[in-house]
Amino acid sequence: MARSTILVVGTRKGLWLARSDEARAEWELTGPHFDMEEVYSCAVDLRGGRPRLLAGASSSWLGPQVWRSDDLGVTWQDTPGGAVRFPEDVDASVERVWQLVPGSEAGVVWAGTEPGAVFRSSDGGESFELVRSLWEHPHRPEWSEGFGGQAFHTVLPHPTDPSSVTVALSTGGVYQTGDGGASWQPRNVGIRADFLPEGQQYPEFGQCVHKITRHPARPERLYLQNHGGVYRSDDHAATWTDIGAGLPADFGFPVVVHPHDPDTVFVFPNSGGAGRYPPGARARVWRSCDAGGTWEELGAGLPDGFYVTVLRDAMCADDHDAAGLYLGARNGTVWGSADAGETWRCLVDGLPDVLVVRAAAI
Repeated sequence: MARSTILVVGTRKGLWLARSDEARAEWELTGPHFDMEEVYSCAVDLRGGRPRLLAGASSSWLGPQVWRSDDLGVTWQDTPGGAVRFPEDVDASVERVWQLVPGSEAGVVWAGTEPGAVFRSSDGGESFELVRSLWEHPHRPEWSEGFGGQAFHTVLPHPTDPSSVTVALSTGGVYQTGDGGASWQPRNVGIRADFLPEGQQYPEFGQCVHKITRHPARPERLYLQNHGGVYRSDDHAATWTDIGAGLPADFGFPVVVHPHDPDTVFVFPNSGGAGRYPPGARARVWRSCDAGGTWEELGAGLPDGFYVTVLRDAMCADDHDAAGLYLGARNGTVWGSADAGETWRCLVDGLPDVLVVRAAAI
């Protein structure tokens, strides 16, 4: 049976929703929702029989809030009590919700925030509780800030083991729990921190990890885009191997795995930390079909003269049989591919700075 497609686009000045059929040739755009609010995170939760949309919006006046919609964005409900907030005994305040991810258990939703903290909801995103064990980790006072601030931008619940969650922040690195969050261990062996002095570039923690992903059919394999370096782990983040050879640059933000193939992964390289736009100002997605052994350039339809970047959560895939890919740029354009990146076209332009895109077949 043919399914429709929803694309959620969070920007620095609101959220837009785009709808299409399975062909994904024509799109209907609505928005802005949460006008003039920063939307750093969104999710399409397909559990429970009907899609629930989640959005982490931040108002300059009222602060951050998690909104939810059970009618594909026609109406939105806020989270009672201010949504993601630190308890009164914690001397900190949430500035932004950087990540919203459905968990492997019914009703569980995870949130990653700035400053670096992780929160858990057990009621579908209607209320959240601080994961104190990670907030109180002895490494936390030594975590620094990336260029965009200190934030848990990655939360990866294990697809079949609710006790296992892998998280990452800039700048602090990868952490993992295997006991339901009672304890957390750094998982950064093999990840290089280029900004540290020679001889100190492989610390226990402190790496500026940009994003991690994996395929649910092979959860022990993870892919990681670092601040310099693209990596793969085949042992559930115990160790990491650099797979960046063959790319035009090893700096970038997003990393996306193919929804039907754990060996196929996509990245969007930048020319470096100083020049945060693609090499030669040519917008290109690079794909590996052998888990990072080799890479090929995908650019049919993508523009040249592209002096902006694609942020860590601004590239994603849908889960149609013919997988679609999407990327949103800091110049307010959103590009889509209905053939796994072989060809691209601009779906919308003129939006504010795109921070996050999420897509799903519904």
